Amino acid sequence: MAKIDLSIVIVSYNTKKITENCLESINRSLWGTKIKYEIIVVDNDSHDGSKDMLLKYSLDKNNHTFYFQTNTNLGFGQGNNFGVKKAKGKYILLLNSDTIVLDRSIEKLFNFYIQNEKTVHFLGAKLLNKDLTPQPSACRFFTLSVVFATLLLKGDYWGLTRFSPNKLRRVDWVSGACIMTKKSLYQRLGGFDKDIFMYMEEVDLLYRAKKKGWQTYFYPAAQIIHLGSASSAGKTFPILQVYRGFLFFYKKHYSFFQLLVLKFFLKLKAYISLLIGKISNSQYLIKTYEEALKIP
Repeated sequence: MAKIDLSIVIVSYNTKKITENCLESINRSLWGTKIKYEIIVVDNDSHDGSKDMLLKYSLDKNNHTFYFQTNTNLGFGQGNNFGVKKAKGKYILLLNSDTIVLDRSIEKLFNFYIQNEKTVHFLGAKLLNKDLTPQPSACRFFTLSVVFATLLLKGDYWGLTRFSPNKLRRVDWVSGACIMTKKSLYQRLGGFDKDIFMYMEEVDLLYRAKKKGWQTYFYPAAQIIHLGSASSAGKTFPILQVYRGFLFFYKKHYSFFQLLVLKFFLKLKAYISLLIGKISNSQYLIKTYEEALKIP
């Protein structure tokens, strides 16, 4: 059996058509490549026909795809950890199921990484929205000032929190929708924290990497469409998970005083949004931020 250079790990959950489109875009992008690659798909017990589709897709050897069924919803982080354990490649690419790979982007990422792996330890591509506009995916760590800008100043809009550079740049962290690294580095960090179900996994991972002196870079020459929140029903769930993610991250990495300030920011955001919801009669805002206020 040929030695595998690159393992592409994808976690899917009730995203049958989106996952199939992603897989087809990967194989299309890597058509004729010299890279020996495999695609590891971990399905978190989908109930939308994904299982049958993935089984059928993986039976075609030309698709380079290996399908694993968890029979339970492990969440994003543990699903990726499961997939990395199955990976045979020296290098891994963690890729969301709701992505479409453009041109030869995986090849560009891989070639840049292996040429610079002494200084580049984690690498992210330039993510695009469906209409091909830039999607902010190079990010700053969530210090209190960055959290404040995120919650109350529309920090992404102003480039205060997340941004999308047009040149190679060292950054704090990159979106978990697309991260390339060596399998050994990922395993030395213990992978994604098993206690984070969804959202904030990559921030925590790359924060721990930074503490070891490992560097993360943003590589805009490789471009990938990211549809976003494809496996989350509505906006309420992701918002609540972001709240939980902030709290988890601060309890793990910051002081008690900083945690108290964070909680104040989160409650302030919730009360402001709740007030706006009541004024505008938005049941979505009322429901979401009433739930947010209940998070301990």
